[in-house]
Amino acid sequence: MKQSFKTILKIIISSLVTAAILCSCSLDFLFDDEGEKQYEGKLAVHFLDVGQGDSIFIELPNDQTMLIDAGENYHGEGIINYIKKAGHSKIDYLVATHPHSDHIGSMPYIVRNFDIGSVYMPKLTTTTKLYESLLKAVKSKKLTVKNGKAGVNIVKTDDLSVDIIAPTKIDESNLNNCSIVIMLTFGDNSFLLTGDAETGEMKSVKAKISADVLKAGHHGSKNSTTKSLLKKIKPEITVISCGKNNEYGHPNKDVLTMLKNIKSSVYRTDKDKTIIVVSDGKNLTVSTDNQSIKRAS
Repeated sequence: MKQSFKTILKIIISSLVTAAILCSCSLDFLFDDEGEKQYEGKLAVHFLDVGQGDSIFIELPNDQTMLIDAGENYHGEGIINYIKKAGHSKIDYLVATHPHSDHIGSMPYIVRNFDIGSVYMPKLTTTTKLYESLLKAVKSKKLTVKNGKAGVNIVKTDDLSVDIIAPTKIDESNLNNCSIVIMLTFGDNSFLLTGDAETGEMKSVKAKISADVLKAGHHGSKNSTTKSLLKKIKPEITVISCGKNNEYGHPNKDVLTMLKNIKSSVYRTDKDKTIIVVSDGKNLTVSTDNQSIKRAS
């Protein structure tokens, strides 16, 4: 009888352990698919490390999200997974700053495979295959493209504003100077997100462009970030999105020197990987998670 009782007890314990393991696996699967939100009620701007390209994921304090650019065409799955792990299942506002592959390469994939709200793009007639692929993806989801030009407000609440301040005009001879430039304001804090805008476009901006956080234009190149521009902006923090040992020499050494001279804290995706700047409306905090958006296999 004793031996029989022990056998039964072992079977019961084994069954309980198996059930616990299965339950744990199920929960892990759920959390891997969609994570927990860490920054509710705050503004979190994630400068994603997509190598030599741009991609910025923004968690707005009203619980909406924005994605500005999406790197080259092999980052789509990684970007979607990053957004899911941040606890979100929708991109409320998708912004393609301009139709260069290092900015919109993965956007067709993201549009096809994720829930998208509004789409903003500069009004261009360029007909590259990639640009046409993005337009087809947008059309297939029955979305419409909103004209991303100066004067357009994307979000407006009592303490939050997302405004497009450029382009003021379209220069198709230089697509960098057609970049959508966004001023993002939450309480006392402001972010200037410049795409690849060069000196010519930034000089055309009529809005006030001082900001606490600057996303340096065109990966920190010298034709985007000038001494006169920095004098206007006076950024406390500057983020540069660029690839490690890239062939263009980004960021430019003179730009780094100018930023050092004005005592702006510089963060770079080639060194710091993904950079997260969080605002509570008064104070800014910066963290790096040493995570790169992996290339699709």
